[in-house]
Amino acid sequence: MHFGLSEEQDELARAVRSLVEKRAGQVDVRTAAATEEGYDTALWETLCSQIGVTALAVPEEYGGAGFSSFETHVVLEELGATLSPSPLLGSGVLAARAVLLAGSPEDCERLLPGIAEGSTVAALAWADEQGRWRRDGSDVRAVRAGDSWELTGVSTLVLDATSADALLVVATTDDGPAVFEVDPEATGVERVNTPGLDLTLRFGKVTLDGVAGTRLSGDPDVEALLGRLYAEAAVAVCALQVGGAQTALDLTVAYLKEREQFGRPLGSFQALKHRAADMLVKVETARSVSWSAAWAVAQGSDDLVTQAATAKAWCSDAFSEVAGEMVQLHGGIAITWEHDAQLYFKRAHATGQLFGSAREHRRLLIDA
Repeated sequence: MHFGLSEEQDELARAVRSLVEKRAGQVDVRTAAATEEGYDTALWETLCSQIGVTALAVPEEYGGAGFSSFETHVVLEELGATLSPSPLLGSGVLAARAVLLAGSPEDCERLLPGIAEGSTVAALAWADEQGRWRRDGSDVRAVRAGDSWELTGVSTLVLDATSADALLVVATTDDGPAVFEVDPEATGVERVNTPGLDLTLRFGKVTLDGVAGTRLSGDPDVEALLGRLYAEAAVAVCALQVGGAQTALDLTVAYLKEREQFGRPLGSFQALKHRAADMLVKVETARSVSWSAAWAVAQGSDDLVTQAATAKAWCSDAFSEVAGEMVQLHGGIAITWEHDAQLYFKRAHATGQLFGSAREHRRLLIDA
């Protein structure tokens, strides 16, 4: 099957790219990442209001645009190309899909319109204290307290934890895993920012101490849903990786054409041509496997888990290798704080671990 973008998807990508480039002239990536929210709020509001990036994959009956998750994948690839920090991965993908998969129609009607509009930034607390996204629950324990639930425990690596307006929590119960809605401002909720290697991704640690929660009451087989959500999250990260790898290649090729050594452009040396060609192969193959997995997500394919594992393993390795070559071919300037090469190198290694490393996903393929 051919995985080329449609005319509408191409136009969507161009619109996002144009908007991000215009805004970058006013607020660069480093400045946006250093804000209290961790992203450029003006850019985020414009992306939501003018393009509707958070509404793309949300059904129309819940305030969305009714497109597929593939359109969101296209947007993520564009944001990954510029390393633009935004809550799209944490709120528009993770939290929104958790509600759609685990929630009842009433839960969706309550939670999704704000997420789709972009007025609500939601965070999903799932990873345990070892940084694992388990399908059998988490380190948060939920117990019944009369007609309600009380949640106690710790969740790490929570995207946009400190700036979120809504908080969803994966917790372990006596009946297995479940997803709960928790008021992020409630007594007993502590949210702490935990800076990571990649400054453009904002993580936090959420601690709950006897906090009241509302259980989402959709499909009772939450363990199977978490397996699907894990696969979908991994595929979404692939979009960021492919976008970043493409820009790393573009910047490197441009530098090889401009920088001269021994009176010749660096790009005229055959050995460097070969290395640039290898980078191109890695980017193009990563894009192909990423789009294939994104299509599997959008179509609800039976082989989603294997497609996602294949894509995450391949894209993680490809981006890491391309970013490494970017540093090597730029020479000494690439390791300076002022140059963007170090930002792409850090993004490659951070996303290489986010929702499973290449080694973990290859193990999933072996088990499958």
